[in-house]
Amino acid sequence: MRKRSDASAPLGFIRPAVRAMAGYTPGEQPQGGGFIKLNTNENPYAPSPRVREAIAACATDEIRLYPDPMADALRDAAAARYDLPRDHILAGNGSDELLAIVLRACTDAGDRVAYPTPTYSLYDVLVAIAGAEAVRVPFGPDFVLPPALTGADARVTIVCNPNAPSGTAIAVDELAELSEQVAGLLVVDEAYVDFADDSALRLVRACPNVLVLRSLSKSFSLAGMRVGLAFGAPAVIAELCKVKDSYNLSRVSIAAGAAALADHEATRAHVSQVRATRARLSGRLRDLGYEVPPSQANFVLARRPGCDQRAVYEALKRRRILVRYFATPELYDALRITVGTDAEVDALLAAMEEIEK
Repeated sequence: MRKRSDASAPLGFIRPAVRAMAGYTPGEQPQGGGFIKLNTNENPYAPSPRVREAIAACATDEIRLYPDPMADALRDAAAARYDLPRDHILAGNGSDELLAIVLRACTDAGDRVAYPTPTYSLYDVLVAIAGAEAVRVPFGPDFVLPPALTGADARVTIVCNPNAPSGTAIAVDELAELSEQVAGLLVVDEAYVDFADDSALRLVRACPNVLVLRSLSKSFSLAGMRVGLAFGAPAVIAELCKVKDSYNLSRVSIAAGAAALADHEATRAHVSQVRATRARLSGRLRDLGYEVPPSQANFVLARRPGCDQRAVYEALKRRRILVRYFATPELYDALRITVGTDAEVDALLAAMEEIEK
C-alpha cells in the first residue's frame, strides 16, 4: 500500500511551471463596509434595470438544466449591438477566460507570447500556466507602440487597448499595420474601449488574424456576472470553441449580458458621466503634481517619477479609500485610480490634498 504523501514534502505532483510562478493578485476586496473602492475599475453606477428583470426571470425551475453551451441569446444580442454575424462571436466567462482559451488553442510549451509592458499582469500568469515564453516588450515614451513588438516572432501578440494600467490608447490604424507584421494571432484586449474614442472592432472583417476581446464588467456594470465576448473570423472562432469549457456561462450570466447589450442608452449615459469625471480627476491630480497620461479608460494613472507611492496608498487606505498600488520596479511610483462617482472622487481628492500637507 502506498503511503499518503507528507503535507510538508515537495509538491512533486504539481507542474514545475506552476510551482515556480507567482499567481495573479486581484485588487483588494474589503470585507467591511464604508470603503470608497477605487482600486478595481468597477463601474460606480448600477446596470440597466433590464438586467435585474432578466435575472429575476431566470429564477425558475429551469435553473436545474444546463445553460446553452454556446450562449446564443448573448451572441445574438452582441451580433445586433455590434453589427457582426453570430459566427464571428464567442462568449466567455469574462474576457479573462477568453484570454486563457486563446493560449490553450494557440500555444504549445515554449511558444512565444508577446505584449508591450507595463500592462495587465494576468498576461504573465496565463503565459506561465500555458508553459509558453513571455516576450515583454517595454512601451516607448508616452506609451507609444514599441516597434520591437513586430520582431518578437510570437504565436500570439496581445495589445491591451486602452492599456491597463496607463489608460492610454494606440490608434486603430497602427493596430491594423501591426496585424500585417506579426507572425501569428493579434489579440486586441478592449476591456475598457467603451470609454475610449475608437475601437479595433472594424478590423475583424478585414484582418483574419485579429481577435478583439470585450468585457461587460466595466461599461455595462456587470463585473459580478463575468461576461466577456471575443470577435474574430469565423474560422478562428470555430477553433477556439473546441477548447472552451462545455458550459462556460451560467443561465443568469447569459440573460444578464443579453439584457445589458440591448439597453445601449443606459450604458451610454454612464459612460458619458465617467468620461466627464475622468477629465476632472485628471486635471486635479495634475494640479497636485502628478503626471497623468491621457486616459481612454475608466481609470487614471497618477505618477510621480522616482517617488514611491506606497505611503500615499496606505494613508488613503487608513481613510477607507482604496486605490491600486503596484509594488513593482515599473510602477512603484504610481497609483491607478478608478473613476468613481463625483462624490467619491471629491472625497479622494480632499484626502490626497490633506496627505500632501
